[in-house]
Amino acid sequence: MADTIPNLKIHDITRMGGKTKARRRVGRGNGSGSGKTSGRGQKGAGSRAGARRKARFEGGQTPILMRFPRLPGFNNPRSTVRFEPVNVEALNVFAAGDVVEPTDLVERGLARKGPIKILARGELSQKLTVRATHFSAAAIAKIEAAGGMAEKIENRPEQKVGGGDASDDA
Repeated sequence: MADTIPNLKIHDITRMGGKTKARRRVGRGNGSGSGKTSGRGQKGAGSRAGARRKARFEGGQTPILMRFPRLPGFNNPRSTVRFEPVNVEALNVFAAGDVVEPTDLVERGLARKGPIKILARGELSQKLTVRATHFSAAAIAKIEAAGGMAEKIENRPEQKVGGGDASDDA
């Protein structure tokens, strides 16, 4: 390109034509081609000032998000209970004859806080009394085969004893 234009200088270079486009000036009289209603049509919501439709507006029919079935639960797809799984083989860290509580499992790092379910992977080598909110049937069989006991407990949040008045806290 420099060969065809010998006197080309950097200050002679301009923007490429057509790269930017002038905005459309509407409402400047009937002779302009977009006067009177300014391209908005005659009447209706679209002709008014500030007219804008929602991004998901479907022309008055029931929107697709309302046509989809809802997930089960209390208005929340994540309202199902999630259990902390602990396998039977992980219980071998406790001494024989121990009573294993959910708090013990959390302290040892075998589970996080929440409802705990004991599952049957692995073998149990000592007699333990295991207390948890849920057990699999195979896990109960393995605990009892080792001479231990599986006790179900309820997982309820700890409640304050008393009415919970402000005077009790003082």
